Amino acid sequence: MSNQKYVGVWPVMLTPFDERKEIDWASLEKLVEWYLAAGVHGLFADCQSSEMFFLSDDEARKLVRFIVEKVDGRVPVVASGHTATAFDHQREQVAGMAETGVDGVIFISNRLAQAGESDEAALEALKQLTVAVPERVDLGIYECPYPYKRLLSDDTVAWCAQSGRYAFIKDTCCDINIIKRRLALCEGSRLHLANANSQTLLASFQAGCHAFSGVMANFHPELYVWLYEQWRNEPERAQKLSDYLSTAALIEHVDYPICAKYFQQSIGNFRTIACRVRNSGGFTQTFFPQATDAMVRLGQDVKGALKL
Repeated sequence: MSNQKYVGVWPVMLTPFDERKEIDWASLEKLVEWYLAAGVHGLFADCQSSEMFFLSDDEARKLVRFIVEKVDGRVPVVASGHTATAFDHQREQVAGMAETGVDGVIFISNRLAQAGESDEAALEALKQLTVAVPERVDLGIYECPYPYKRLLSDDTVAWCAQSGRYAFIKDTCCDINIIKRRLALCEGSRLHLANANSQTLLASFQAGCHAFSGVMANFHPELYVWLYEQWRNEPERAQKLSDYLSTAALIEHVDYPICAKYFQQSIGNFRTIACRVRNSGGFTQTFFPQATDAMVRLGQDVKGALKL
């Protein structure tokens, strides 16, 4: 398998819903094509941005199968859907996701052990889940912040790197020193680190990080694609773009994922801003739409100024 498979920009996919909060398949197809038109290198389906904790197992599998079908091999697709608390249920979820046609199944770090339990317990659970997925399907881990954030221990990262089964970590530590340490642990293995944090992204690329997989690829993925592909060739423009992306990413604290769905609606991809994870009814009565619009307009100005 190519060492270049799990590199680049990997949007964490949104799930569009209709007025009844059922999956809007037509909008989802538009979203897939929008990501691909921006030049992304892969897609992370059925993740927290997809509202995976609010999808049934059946919905999650249908969602991912649809995405895999629409992508049709143009880029690799990974997916999670690892939301259950009971271990037997988790094993069913990941085994079922492996049958959807994805390139990789992504485990959720906080599902490996309850809050307060040891890193050793989490690693033991990870080892048990690993054998539940056929070896033809790659594996990864996502440090999802909901319902609580469990950062991976160095021992866990090292075990994943040495196992040969793991290819992808969605890193949410937001700490460049931890990222550098993890990169050293991954060196020489097939394990790739995907930084989710825009503020440390350029520094992490400079340190050898392999990918970006963050929520802001739901607003301007093409800017992240340019940064990933060109930061070595044009370091000054890359730094200016990074300055904008670092600031723009603060919008993720403004009622996300509703703000991202609002943006997708504004460009004609989504019919509604409906969410299951939170009530979107009052969004337009706040300053949040204006803040989102301003961030997007400024991004267009930056793109023009940098001739991207």
